[in-house]
Amino acid sequence: MCMDHTFKCSCGAQEVSINFRNEILPPETLMGLYCPECSKGVAFNPDTMIRDNNWVLEYEMDIARLMAKNLPAEHLRNLSPEVIFDEDYCSWRGIYPNDHVDSIREKEEIVSKAKVNPKQYLQEIKSWANTRMERLKSQGWRKAHERVTV
Repeated sequence: MCMDHTFKCSCGAQEVSINFRNEILPPETLMGLYCPECSKGVAFNPDTMIRDNNWVLEYEMDIARLMAKNLPAEHLRNLSPEVIFDEDYCSWRGIYPNDHVDSIREKEEIVSKAKVNPKQYLQEIKSWANTRMERLKSQGWRKAHERVTV
């Protein structure tokens, strides 16, 4: 079961949904969340933090290690902020903060064509998905890039 977990950034200006894949790691794993504005004053520590397009997520690695017993062996051996984020154990719900909201809104326009012209709908939804991922990749979102299995 997946639950919706929302967190505010350090300055309180942004609120985002965070995904905890299979609820293996608890919400306490996320020790700090910094939007592009409040991340400017953060001393980046690669042992506990991940940077994604000027956002910073800070993990409580002791909690992550304690709760990681149910992770696949290769993830457990290489547990790091990168593994936690890239494998969705504690990362955005979607490609970027609030992606799950934006993508639904974007899809709604195309979905309305499904009953009217199914062929056009299939072409447009495929084109939208490909174009969208290329746009997000060019904007620098970490999860928009091809992932290498750890």
